[in-house]
Amino acid sequence: MGIQQTIFMKKLPIAITEEGFIQLIKHTKQLHHKVAFLLGYGSGLRISEVCNLQKNDINLKEKKIMVRQGKGSKDRVVPLPKMFKTKMLDCIPIKCKKRALQKAFTSIAIKSKLMETIPNVHFHSLRHGFASRAVENGMPIHHLRTLLGHSNISTTNVYLEMNPKGALKSYEELF
Repeated sequence: MGIQQTIFMKKLPIAITEEGFIQLIKHTKQLHHKVAFLLGYGSGLRISEVCNLQKNDINLKEKKIMVRQGKGSKDRVVPLPKMFKTKMLDCIPIKCKKRALQKAFTSIAIKSKLMETIPNVHFHSLRHGFASRAVENGMPIHHLRTLLGHSNISTTNVYLEMNPKGALKSYEELF
C-alpha cells in the first residue's frame, strides 16, 4: 500500500478593496463607525484594538498610533491613516463594544451592497485590505509583519499568496 497524502489548502483571507472601502464609508452615517472602519482599513487594526484605543495612543504630529496590549499582549506602532482628521479624535475611545461594532459593520456592508460583491465580508476584512494593499504597493513582507504584529512571518506570507503579481510576472518572464 502506498502512502496516502492529504493536501491542506488554507482559505485566503477576505479583503476589502479600496473601492469596497469607499462604498462602505459612503453608506456609514455615524462618525464613530467611520473612524472605526478607517482605523481597521488604514492602520490594520483588529476590532479589539480599535475598541481599546485611547486618545493618548494617537500621535497626530508623528502620524502614528501606539497599539497597547494587542493580540498576544503585544505592543506595536502602526501608521495613522492618511485620511484621519483631528476632529476624529472626538470619537476616541470608540463609543461601542466589539459585538456592536461588528453588527454595525455587517448592517452597513449589506446596505452598501458590499456583501453582494464580497460575500462573508466582516470587520477583519478591513485589516486584510490594509495588508493586501501594502503588498500590492511593494511593502517588504517583514515590514508588514511588524505593522500587523505577527510573531511568525508565515502568518504574513498569506498576503503574498493573495496577490501573486510577482510570481505571475516571474512566470511570464521565464516562459
